[in-house]
Amino acid sequence: MADKKRDDILIETLNPDMGYFFRTEKKLYETRTKFQDLEIHELPRHGRMLRLDGVFQTSDRDEFLYHEPLAHVGGITIDGPKKALVIGGGDGGAAEEFLKYKTIEKVVMVELDGGVVDACKEHIPGICGDAFKNPKLELRIEDGIKYVFETKEVFDQVLLDLTDPFGPSIELYTHEFYAQIAKILSDKGILSLHIESPITRPELFGKLYWTLKSVFPIVKPMTQYVPLYGTLWGFALASKTQDPASVEKKTILERLAKHNLAPLQFYNEDTHHSLLALPNYIREMIKVEQKPIRKGDTLPVPAGSKRNLSIHEGD
Repeated sequence: MADKKRDDILIETLNPDMGYFFRTEKKLYETRTKFQDLEIHELPRHGRMLRLDGVFQTSDRDEFLYHEPLAHVGGITIDGPKKALVIGGGDGGAAEEFLKYKTIEKVVMVELDGGVVDACKEHIPGICGDAFKNPKLELRIEDGIKYVFETKEVFDQVLLDLTDPFGPSIELYTHEFYAQIAKILSDKGILSLHIESPITRPELFGKLYWTLKSVFPIVKPMTQYVPLYGTLWGFALASKTQDPASVEKKTILERLAKHNLAPLQFYNEDTHHSLLALPNYIREMIKVEQKPIRKGDTLPVPAGSKRNLSIHEGD
């Protein structure tokens, strides 16, 4: 029996011992941007999907499971932002969520790779909607670290929508970077970001939590299953003054109505608190204080992610 390669199977490893796959019906677009390999595929169950350097990033059918928690748990906690900053987020999904607020006056989106923005606008418009046409959005194609250290603006929300902290990206997950973000947050401001998976990268999940704790007095981890990421995913909110766990359901309902956010697919008065409810094993995972990640540090766990793996089957 001959061995036949399955070119329609896309595989990603989450660590050296675990991984998952999706079947692609069609590769819609492929290019090498200035910074990374970019692909857009049509998946049977997830619709159009963005893949960067072989890592699944977002899809138009499940992006709400990622973007809504990051934008709205914090947004409702502060009763709507006036100014929001998105670092990364080239697909436009995070900016699109902030632009839903009646209070919003300006969203600044700083994306290093303009090729991601162009590809997503053309091939996955379901994620960004009309965000890139909105006059309240200021799109800047530049280095997010440089912007955060140089800007004179102050924001009510900062959302880090970044690739995994492997290689150069780790500089956006350090004590120094978070400390600078704290300086550009308003007194009621909230930072939101993903902090990897407590299942597949528990060491990194805990390390990122304590890196945030080295800067912010209030840090609230959240967990959510995101199908495209193949595992339970971790998020965190960090603030100098705001505790999202203290917002009552009645208040959440009132604020959802006030900002006309009823059509959301995931976020509501119950999921606000379910995202913040930690099981015991995660409580234990973050109980012991760890040294924060600092500029120049290496990762506490190996990257694990690999690309261009293939499945072979017999004829």
